[in-house]
Amino acid sequence: MGRITDLADRYVDEWAPLNPTGATYAGIAGFDDKLDDLSPEGFAAFADLTRRTLATLAATEPDDEPERVAKEAMQERLKLQLARYESGETASEINVISSAVHGLRQVFDLMPTQGEEAVANIAARLAKFAGAVEQYKQTLRAAADEGHVSPSAQMLEVAKQCDIWTDTERDNFFHGLVDKLEAGDALAADLRRGAAAATAATAQFAQFLRDELAPRGRAKQAAGRERYQLASRYFLGATIDLDETYAWGFEELARLEAEMRTVSARIAGPGATVDEAVAALDADPARNIQGKEAFRDWMQALADKAVGELAGTHFDIPEQVRRIECCLAPTSDGGIYYTGPSEDFARPGRMWWAVPEGINEFSTWREVTTVYHEGVPGHHLQIAQTLVRAELLNRWQRLLSWSSGHGEGWALYAERLMDDLGYLEDAGDKLGMLDGQAFRAARVIVDIGMHLELEIPRDNAFGFHPGERWTPELGWEFMRAHCRVPDENLRFELNRYLGWPGQAPAYKVGERIWLQAREEAKARKGAAFSLKDFHRDALNLGSLGLDPFKAAMARI
Repeated sequence: MGRITDLADRYVDEWAPLNPTGATYAGIAGFDDKLDDLSPEGFAAFADLTRRTLATLAATEPDDEPERVAKEAMQERLKLQLARYESGETASEINVISSAVHGLRQVFDLMPTQGEEAVANIAARLAKFAGAVEQYKQTLRAAADEGHVSPSAQMLEVAKQCDIWTDTERDNFFHGLVDKLEAGDALAADLRRGAAAATAATAQFAQFLRDELAPRGRAKQAAGRERYQLASRYFLGATIDLDETYAWGFEELARLEAEMRTVSARIAGPGATVDEAVAALDADPARNIQGKEAFRDWMQALADKAVGELAGTHFDIPEQVRRIECCLAPTSDGGIYYTGPSEDFARPGRMWWAVPEGINEFSTWREVTTVYHEGVPGHHLQIAQTLVRAELLNRWQRLLSWSSGHGEGWALYAERLMDDLGYLEDAGDKLGMLDGQAFRAARVIVDIGMHLELEIPRDNAFGFHPGERWTPELGWEFMRAHCRVPDENLRFELNRYLGWPGQAPAYKVGERIWLQAREEAKARKGAAFSLKDFHRDALNLGSLGLDPFKAAMARI
């Protein structure tokens, strides 16, 4: 065990007590009855750990190549985490998908629910919930006093989410949680009190956002170039030319839509438009499922099939990774996401769907590619197999390292790979994959365009408002024109882009960099290149920023 490994393991040991909810997400045992210190002092303590670790890293030489990769990966991630804190972004961040209050609510989704200790942990966290929310209010006020605030529109949308979580006729999250638990009389009473207190605290947080913080928030949702560049570097783990990437987004979307028209002709006949093909697919009863539970079961069957067929052929899938659970989230926010297994694999990797209110019919042709993205060979293979590789990766690499560009880029790359491997021969499933790819390309354009308030190219292939400057309204119009996503989902998506600058493009830009790394490996290795070996070598590096990833792959 090298010095970098020792340092990384010590970091995890110090990090977990500062981030008990993060420890639960990472599957680190021993913190399920605690919540984070969300006061300004709590945020500062985490920044202090980051600074101390970076100083020690700078003075520590790696013993070998794996240690060198680990050092580069850790320095890149921690430097950007610290930069975000020092710029005021971390303490002030609140948007429809990422804030401390989201983390507090979502951690209950991952907690064990069977047995007295597990239920007691839930009761303990519920009892601490209101205090954590009050600390978070202090932090948001302090950040605002220093001039660091999120957009008012995002705060108001989060307030609406809090309303839904606490409404007895809608999600009713906390009471719904405790109603499903088995507990003795005393513990049951604690759970009910905790649920009532957490519900009240969440409702009061919504009022705080509306009455106190939103009036202090930014009127404009556009991040501006400086803020956006930092966010882009953080989510990608790479520095890119934003203007070149924006122009590439138009080219990529046009290429994908041309391919979609070709596939549409296979579905609905020569000359058929994409919308005509979509209408034909949606009218096919065999491609539609009624009911959320039935759809979850379909996802589970497809995910299991992919694991069974890919293991031992295209990927070496460890035994612990061959289990994945498809779950319906207990809220209706509209997100689809993956959560990794616990460190001991007692909790499996899970694919979640927070189905929006009013959605009860699902088109399988749209979602085959989603299952591959979230499951195998996408997130589940990548994240869960990283956890297994204790002989190759230190504890920080296995549990805490994450870059959206690397992770989401791989998952989008995995969707395209499944087409290459023959899993999307059905024209409907192929159109679903291409539609998903086009959706990700469109948001490269919209995310960069809206936040930098760029001019829409006068010669853009779509004839869309040439020469005008991007606004949220034009972003909505463009996404509706180029994405076959229900309005309920799409509205959430657009709000997410506006509040979380730089994250949405990480999927398509990350895939672009993964494909570039593969082509560079082919050029280096020539006839000795093996796709299976490329995937194995790349995934065995763990999750890391894309610049360190490219550097490490060039040395293999």
